Amino acid sequence: MAALHADAAPVGVIGVGNMGLAMALRLLDRGHRVVVRDIRPDAVVRAVAAGAGQAPDGATLAARSGLLIVAVVDAAQCESALFGGGGAQHGLHADSTVMVCSTIAPHDVESIAMRLQRHAVPCIDAPMSGGPARARDGTMSLMVACADAVFERHQPVLRDLSARLVRLGERVGDGARTKLVNNLLAGVNLAAAAEALALAERLGLDARRTLQVFEQSSAQSWIGSDRLARALDGDYAPRAHTSLLAKDTTLALAMARSAGLKPPLGATAQALFARACAQGLAALDDASLLTLMRAVLADDPGQGSATASE
Repeated sequence: MAALHADAAPVGVIGVGNMGLAMALRLLDRGHRVVVRDIRPDAVVRAVAAGAGQAPDGATLAARSGLLIVAVVDAAQCESALFGGGGAQHGLHADSTVMVCSTIAPHDVESIAMRLQRHAVPCIDAPMSGGPARARDGTMSLMVACADAVFERHQPVLRDLSARLVRLGERVGDGARTKLVNNLLAGVNLAAAAEALALAERLGLDARRTLQVFEQSSAQSWIGSDRLARALDGDYAPRAHTSLLAKDTTLALAMARSAGLKPPLGATAQALFARACAQGLAALDDASLLTLMRAVLADDPGQGSATASE
């Protein structure tokens, strides 16, 4: 596979954390040349060991790349990576395209697209979902919004990255909107599943057998099954930090408010994730929400109850 895309410009990846690294390794597997950049030197080691190049700053990365994938945590990091000192904007060229895979607010990705347009550089709004394992094997989801011509140009890379590619249309921002709606539902599902399992435990039921019932009945949800199985093993090593769903549910509610809407279940889930972070669970896997719900049902004064009004 190594020579498959040898004549194409390298794909640049800014941010090689859990998802960015998995994407970079997947592209290398598929024969793409890849160049990476991260503010943490240790983060690029695995990508370089697998055959990726590395760039000293965003500007150099952009100058060496055709498609530039931004896979950082939030809007502030996108701003710094693209438009800060030594940022990618200083290396953009006529063949550049920027693909924003971070989960950020719609107005932030729209602002990025407008600023890139001043350089005649198109933007692909393409948030991702599915976790590092699915990013690594190319089965993650990509929610893509961009001009048709841009989509066609970069479709080979997009399809190498994602077997679950959803084309949303041409309006940049719709990828962000779809991802936030998705993650709000994920947060509601996980909060409800954690509450139900904690309730089962309080009622003296076997938690593992109860989870088996969830998985084989009308209560099944992918995120509930995935996270609660790990939680019952006491495995809270972060694949997706609790802080990320706290951030994403907060962004989703802000998006809803800007449209004059108040989703009640979403507000309750957001309050629970905020409380989990306040109780020291932010850096753990979001499976740790079961820890919070156990304490809430036990009426632990150190945890208290989380409500939509908090």
